[in-house]
Amino acid sequence: MKTKEEIRNAAQQTFKNHLEFLSTGQIEKWVDLFDGRGVLEFPYGPKDFPTKVSGKDELFDYMKNFPKHFKVKFENLHFHLTEEPTLVIAEFTSDGYALSTGKPYIQKYISVVTTDTAGKILKYVDFWNPMVALESINAPLADFVQA
Repeated sequence: MKTKEEIRNAAQQTFKNHLEFLSTGQIEKWVDLFDGRGVLEFPYGPKDFPTKVSGKDELFDYMKNFPKHFKVKFENLHFHLTEEPTLVIAEFTSDGYALSTGKPYIQKYISVVTTDTAGKILKYVDFWNPMVALESINAPLADFVQA
């Protein structure tokens, strides 16, 4: 049986892998971080943008275009200690730009992620400012998902 610390370490490592895989365009590896029924939610997404993406196929379809739109590195990762070891609350920033416009993509994120005890993501709630992305790509965010 895993200790709380081992479970917490697995959850936090999954989160670190999430940032690495997105920043390097490894979308298939990123999808594999999720449980088969994993959910990604966007409480502050703009109109015509999904509020929830469920399952590995939808996750792949949603995120596959990220490397086509943005060159980004994630920085300033800070984990907030939680009582529940499978709950990750993280703050971090992005430093990058939109490939189509060259405009900066400087974003601040807060993520609330629930994993299983092995570190697979069950639910990821992504708090970010969609206006930063809109201004960066100079197009509706629906283009990000469909392009």
